[in-house]
Amino acid sequence: MTNTGMMKRSGLTLIVLMGVILAYGQNERKVIRDGVRAYENGEFGEAEVEFRKAENINRESYEAEFNTGAALYGQEKYEETVKQYEPLLDQTDDAIKTAHIWHNIGNSLLEAQQYGPSIEAYKNSLRKNPSDQDTRYNLAYAKQKLKEQQQQQNQDKNKDQQDQDKNKDQQDQDKNKDQQNQDKNKDQQNQQDQQDQQDQQDQQDQQQPGPHEISKEDAERMLKAIQQQERDVKEKVDKKKAAAAKVKTEKDW
Repeated sequence: MTNTGMMKRSGLTLIVLMGVILAYGQNERKVIRDGVRAYENGEFGEAEVEFRKAENINRESYEAEFNTGAALYGQEKYEETVKQYEPLLDQTDDAIKTAHIWHNIGNSLLEAQQYGPSIEAYKNSLRKNPSDQDTRYNLAYAKQKLKEQQQQQNQDKNKDQQDQDKNKDQQDQDKNKDQQNQDKNKDQQNQQDQQDQQDQQDQQDQQQPGPHEISKEDAERMLKAIQQQERDVKEKVDKKKAAAAKVKTEKDW
């Protein structure tokens, strides 16, 4: 078997994937070779199809399963890649193969920004193959990314807290402003009520007669009474005149 390396640049780091493995055997070998060719041409979907064909030909083909994981990784299906590799850990006791599996799991977790788990995967790889400099480099890179992630999370947390404090201050200001507006409106309403009461009292005072004044109705009644008295007096006077005239006439006769 031979290894073909696939390197993926991430920032200033080379993420090295322990690449596809060539297998020996009749049909299985041909299908895997086709998959490797597609893989090296960047046709990772087609490579996956060929490697899965090889799996169907030989259900116990470690090489086909390993290469399928590499094809999934090339398609950026990192979660599926991890699931593809994990069962392989129980299928081999070879230290180098196990180191390669953990390395590839670490790469997949690293690409998924799961830096903590990727660090553990690289450590497991180095326990099996301490001389692997690519894994050691990726381990250092993952630690740096984890540190940056934690710093960013702390910054985001602090910003969220600041935003919450700012919102609370704004809410308190709005609440105080609303209370001030309510108090102002209440004072204005009280003033208006007092003014309305004063206006009503003034209007009543204008309608009621003063201590030396008489109402219009009383004045009309008094006028009618005076007019009636005048009529009564005039009537009496007229009667007296009429009686006197009658007496005088009778004497002339």
